[in-house]
Amino acid sequence: MIDFRSDTVTKPTTAMREAIANAEVGDDVYGDDPTVNSLEAMAAEMYGFDGALFTSSGTQANLLALMAHCERGDEYICGQQAHNYKFEGGGAAVLGSIQPQPLTNQADGSILLTDIQAAIKPDDVHFARTQLLSLENTIGGKVLPQAYLAQAQTLAFDNKLKIHLDGARVANAAVAQNIAIADITQYFDSVSICLSKGLCAPVGSLLLGDERLIHKARRWRKMLGGGMRQAGILAAAAKLAITDQVDRLAIDHDNARYLAECLSELDEFEIDLTQVQTNMLFAEVKQDVDIKHIATELKSLGILISPGSTLRLVTHADIRRADIDTFIAKLKGLLA
Repeated sequence: MIDFRSDTVTKPTTAMREAIANAEVGDDVYGDDPTVNSLEAMAAEMYGFDGALFTSSGTQANLLALMAHCERGDEYICGQQAHNYKFEGGGAAVLGSIQPQPLTNQADGSILLTDIQAAIKPDDVHFARTQLLSLENTIGGKVLPQAYLAQAQTLAFDNKLKIHLDGARVANAAVAQNIAIADITQYFDSVSICLSKGLCAPVGSLLLGDERLIHKARRWRKMLGGGMRQAGILAAAAKLAITDQVDRLAIDHDNARYLAECLSELDEFEIDLTQVQTNMLFAEVKQDVDIKHIATELKSLGILISPGSTLRLVTHADIRRADIDTFIAKLKGLLA
């Protein structure tokens, strides 16, 4: 199948499969898994933090960060389109009793600093206590500028807030700007990094923070059922994700731009090429196009998309330039 639905569908590389088969393992709940320990130490050093925690998913890593930063009845500020607000099952509220304060994301994915400032609650018993600012990079495939991150960090510091980054695709953000991931993570008190999207690991995310935060997060992880035993078989692939798979994301970005250019030539779709910054593109589908029927027909031809009035397409390690040509050819045939 040629699968454009998400970069979560990536398969582990041959090197990852070999590393999994040969991984040295132990009981990670006891702290005895050498491969997990090595991964966490390596990630903390690479990204400039005291510690790291290997988790089963990005949703879990984000939830652990929120619960480690905030107490019951506290509040975190985020964007309306933030994954940890909109797409993670309301975990902060349900499991952490933490109130989200979502604000409008601008066209570039940012939240206006003036909106953030205005949303911070005064120290008054009538209000939830604002404790945390949470940003996402990339968001909708768009990269938050470094200058904006520095300004957000300053705002958080001046208002005695902690600042968290949902860095599900932070490696894409770094590659798009030709900088190191650590250049982005330097502005945050905690960061989650997903390893199972464009970086091709089969399972897992990292949570990074200071010693106190990681200690609290480890306890919450156990309570939430996230303590794993011989997790080194997963950590072995995760180590290759952050060492071997980052630079090749540039290929995905090039392929996304190529796909966007091809789609822009079709009258049935509208796409803003300036918004295609990484491996994601969004195309508006004209009303007279039965995109659900087209998606069904494409599936029968071995091509998967997620139909909707806005079509999101994602390139990744298992999408080649020839796959894009095949998709466009089949799509033109169905439109005709």
